[in-house]
Amino acid sequence: MLMDFDVIVIGAGPGGYVTAIRAAQLGLKTAIVERELLGGVCLNWGCIPTKALLKSGEVFEQLSHLADYGLKVEKASFDFGKVIERSRKVAAQLNSGVAFLMKKHKIEVIEGQARLERGQGAPKVVVALKAGGSRAIQAKHVILATGARARTIPAIGLEPDGERVWTYREALAPKAAPKSLVVVGSGAIGIEFASFYRALGSEVTVVEALPRILPVEDEEVSKAAHKAFERRGIRFRVGASVQKLSKTKTGVSLAIEAGGKAETLSADVAIVAVGIVGNVEDLGLEALGAKIEKTHVVTDAHGATGVPGLYAIGDVAGPPWLAHKASHEGVHCIEHIAGLKPTNLSSPIPGCTYASPQIASVGLTEAQAKEKGLDVKVGRFPFRVNGKAIAAGETEGFVKTVFDGATGALVGAHMIGGEVTEMIQGFALAITMEATEAEIQATVYPHPTMSEAMHEAALDAYGRVLHI
Repeated sequence: MLMDFDVIVIGAGPGGYVTAIRAAQLGLKTAIVERELLGGVCLNWGCIPTKALLKSGEVFEQLSHLADYGLKVEKASFDFGKVIERSRKVAAQLNSGVAFLMKKHKIEVIEGQARLERGQGAPKVVVALKAGGSRAIQAKHVILATGARARTIPAIGLEPDGERVWTYREALAPKAAPKSLVVVGSGAIGIEFASFYRALGSEVTVVEALPRILPVEDEEVSKAAHKAFERRGIRFRVGASVQKLSKTKTGVSLAIEAGGKAETLSADVAIVAVGIVGNVEDLGLEALGAKIEKTHVVTDAHGATGVPGLYAIGDVAGPPWLAHKASHEGVHCIEHIAGLKPTNLSSPIPGCTYASPQIASVGLTEAQAKEKGLDVKVGRFPFRVNGKAIAAGETEGFVKTVFDGATGALVGAHMIGGEVTEMIQGFALAITMEATEAEIQATVYPHPTMSEAMHEAALDAYGRVLHI
């Protein structure tokens, strides 16, 4: 049978559009199907617009510390509508950038909702077109990159209504900044919104069911972040479960339970940030025999689903739910399909939280390394004694390194402080290249930079730290 395409990618987020570009680079005739906006959640309603908001909040918050730099400003204020408008413009710019890339690589963009049916080899893709009607297309390979959406819990009221209860979508573009809000969940999404709205003066309380905030992070970083955010005025309830969210005349009321004690929290708005679920519905996966576990498509190491010709990558294929992980998986998947030696799928995936202060990590936490039975060597270096950090007024936080003492291999790195999300890639590269402590210690770090703290943390793990 003559195929319409070599590859059809369903979903044009960072996983899908990057996969399509790599397929085109490899000479494969490629189509991409998107039901909403090119760039997916990340570019339009996630990673990018949130960073624009956070930058606005960061700059505004810094205005209250101008005296520390010998500067002065009178009556600082903000225009919330303009803040939101800037964020949307940033998202729109990148959306148009993806459209340009699709055109450049001669990738056919099909706008509409895809559904899979049995076909000749790989599943047939039937698209309910945005413009009306439908179109059936067939390819040798079909790659699902349909992403995920915010998890909600309607039974206890944790369901968005667009006014008083928000997910990340509603929190990105409200009409006005709430005077008070409760954030349910202290992962990266919850903490970032808590940080942004607090920077603009909102009273913020974060509720976390687990014993500490940012629970996937190294425990030392988690504790340091908790203290840093509290100093900024964010309140926390950890080890607390939401029993019920109710709407009131003025906002919302949350009944929570912590340590066996009941408490009621009131606010103008609640943001639900309790995880995500994969977009697996209405695709026809069950009829094809694809296996789904906990709302995610089960795949092998190359993204294959077990259904001939059908693959899945990114958020829909499971955690970690990160844009760069989706892109990395997509490139690996298409290179495997093309018969190349694909990119290393086991490369460590960095995680970043773009709050104030920032948090970044890669590899094993200290606790995870010990659980694996490693001879753990830990190094730490605080930014308060780093020259560039002092000059920049960014002395909060530290760098922590985790080494395997038996081999000298760097197995984890954890950072909290100014712009650490821009530095974590250095440790990610080191782990990918299986660098040892000797190689990191022998690397020349430029002075003065905050990255020198990375070098010192590696030195500290082996008793060679220089500046403390």
